[in-house]
Amino acid sequence: MTVVFVMAAVLWGTGMAMGTPKRARWTMIGVLVAAVVVIQLALPDGHPLREATGSDVRLWALLLGLGVVIAGYRQVLGAARRKARGTVPEAVNAGGFTTTELDRYARHIILREVGGVGQKALRDAKVLVVGAGGLGSPALQYLAAAGVGTIGVIDDDVVGNANLQRQVIHSDDRIGDPKVQSAADAMTALNPFITVRPYMRRLTKADAAGIIKDYDLVLDGTDNFATRYLVNATCAALGKPLIAAALTQWEGQIGLYDPASGAPCFACVFPDAPDPDLVPSCAEAGVIGPLPGVVGSMMALEAVKEITGAGEGLRGRLLIYDGLYAQTRVIGAKKRADCAVCGGEKMSI
Repeated sequence: MTVVFVMAAVLWGTGMAMGTPKRARWTMIGVLVAAVVVIQLALPDGHPLREATGSDVRLWALLLGLGVVIAGYRQVLGAARRKARGTVPEAVNAGGFTTTELDRYARHIILREVGGVGQKALRDAKVLVVGAGGLGSPALQYLAAAGVGTIGVIDDDVVGNANLQRQVIHSDDRIGDPKVQSAADAMTALNPFITVRPYMRRLTKADAAGIIKDYDLVLDGTDNFATRYLVNATCAALGKPLIAAALTQWEGQIGLYDPASGAPCFACVFPDAPDPDLVPSCAEAGVIGPLPGVVGSMMALEAVKEITGAGEGLRGRLLIYDGLYAQTRVIGAKKRADCAVCGGEKMSI
């Protein structure tokens, strides 16, 4: 019997490492238990394989039956909830929105700067968010709520207890789960009309271009300069606008980098990474919990403006927010002709 439990633990752990949804992991364990029941029924008493998997088939049959009952109950409960929420198929209008979607996005549509055309642009947009941590959490939530049609999220980390003080897209019951899957579950629960693409991996030079090329806009909320420079270089080479933000203790900054439109890239403003001793991580220096919410929401707002063409964005400007003293300032930034990333000829990838 111990062997079966070990195999179940291995299946669960492997599925978690690969970013497999919980439902699929439970299905694999159910198949394992069903196979054990078959072994118990098919093999004679005393057979080594039967002894290794427990000698009493009734216990396994009880566990399998209990699992089927629980799964059936969850299906019925989920169907009842969907019906209560009115998510059954509806008639679609000429703009491609259902009645529920029109009601959901009504506050956007009545805005002169967005309207139906802008909401359709949001629905048709593909946005990649690099990092599902402090900055990624609110950015992902508001992009999903705004109706951005396709949202990619890439992160190789799992949810930890220390994350929950600021990474509000995750919850206590998801500790140990891949952040991308936790975020994807939260986003689709918030808005079932969107598509989420989770990538459980660290972005590398080998796959950065292959992933980013499929998106219209990239949001970078990572906490290390190596990834920031990689994302910037890839976006510059592909002509993709990049919204990047960073945090430390009580202060945050955000800018929109788009050399394809004549604006600077991230490397124009920050040509060299600072000494690591001068820029401690959040784990080393601390960060006030609501700050990522403020700056991450700004990232989502700038993304919505960029997609819909509303207002004036942060292209060529850097916004700095000081939460401790409630001060905000904006400084200009120019493209540098000698920039190693976007100066001169377009960078190849």
